[in-house]
Amino acid sequence: MNAVAQVFAGIAVLVHLLAFAWEVLLFERPGVHHGIFRIPSENLPATRLWSFNVGFYNLFLAAGPVIGLVLLHTGSTAAGRALVLYTCGFMALAGVALGVSDLRALSRPRGSGRGGALAQTLPPLVVLVASAF
Repeated sequence: MNAVAQVFAGIAVLVHLLAFAWEVLLFERPGVHHGIFRIPSENLPATRLWSFNVGFYNLFLAAGPVIGLVLLHTGSTAAGRALVLYTCGFMALAGVALGVSDLRALSRPRGSGRGGALAQTLPPLVVLVASAF
């Protein structure tokens, strides 16, 4: 796996760790639930369980490329490459699903769906493309 793919796998990990932090550790801050996720404060109790669950999903997903890169650099090249490619493919598809889930966000200048979808899709997509060469 080339250096470009490995660097972008690391970026994909950081995106998912940031999502974990927002969704689990910082969700109750107004700048996060209202500013990033556009959830009014009065809806916070109803969305807290969702946010907590999705946050841990992102944390566990971020573990895939990390473990894959460790395997890649400790002699298990095929297993490491497979794990990085699988989890990055999963991340990219989840980013596409996020973008499609609110197509109206794509037409808004600062739609949360656009930024989140691009951040979730582009780094792992670069991994997949760069790994093909």
